Amino acid sequence: MPAPRLLWLDLTRKCQLACVHCYNASGSDGSHGVMTREDWIGVLDQARDAGVRNVQLIGGEPTLHPHFTEILDHAWALGLEAEVFSNLVHVPDAHWELYRREGVSLATSYYSDQAGEHNAMTGRPSHARTRANIAKAVRLGIPLRAGIIVASDNQRAVEARADLESLGVTRIGVDRIREFGRGSGGEAPDAANLCGRCGDGRAAIGPDGRVSPCVFSTWMGVGNVRRSPLVSVLTSKAMAEANSAIRRVASKGDCQPKCYPNQTPCYPANTPCAPKGDFPEACNPDDEECGPGVPSIECRPRR
Repeated sequence: MPAPRLLWLDLTRKCQLACVHCYNASGSDGSHGVMTREDWIGVLDQARDAGVRNVQLIGGEPTLHPHFTEILDHAWALGLEAEVFSNLVHVPDAHWELYRREGVSLATSYYSDQAGEHNAMTGRPSHARTRANIAKAVRLGIPLRAGIIVASDNQRAVEARADLESLGVTRIGVDRIREFGRGSGGEAPDAANLCGRCGDGRAAIGPDGRVSPCVFSTWMGVGNVRRSPLVSVLTSKAMAEANSAIRRVASKGDCQPKCYPNQTPCYPANTPCAPKGDFPEACNPDDEECGPGVPSIECRPRR
């Protein structure tokens, strides 16, 4: 199988927040893992040589990694499109200059126009700072997309979207809580809760160097970049078998009942589906992918 176009660099499990749905249970007691600066730089070099076009720095809060700036700077120097998935609770001045570079973009999660509801999801009083930094990113012309994670039918998701639009955000997606990490309620991970497209042109590398089809499927490790060259892991039989297992599960069942009929593609157990009448966008079959981010469904045109 060919190497992916997108790699998630899952840098750290450390985060200022304690989101109730966090897929890898990151928090203040999280670790940066065993991947060194040199390991991450080497991964980026190998990724570029393997034909990877896009990387996303994610976590935890990736900006808390001690070598975040160097990792992002190296990805940019290699000509890779780099997206930083941040909670935007704290943005140092030096980071704004990095984000204004051509080829660098931001992504974040947003839960409500009301601080109390938003903060209940993040476990910390984060709404005001995240909202202010979303507004600043828009003012500075930094490409930004926001994902609204819906936990209940009563959540002010529609109002959250309107609030984001009032700030000038145009790329807005929606997703349900994925049952992994804290969002699992203590249940074992189940491939039925994946979107069905994991490993399809993408893969994730965790803080321990383990490679998996996506950031949600870390229990399906297919190799480790600290022991094997990246391209050999990405094109391995183990990766192909993991992808096949995910597709077998995704081929069962029906699309979520709240999905638009024209949601394309509408994978079972899936994704990115919005309540009817609230979020009119659906992925176009001519779009390359509903990704690359987690958890948004923003579609990117084919290149």
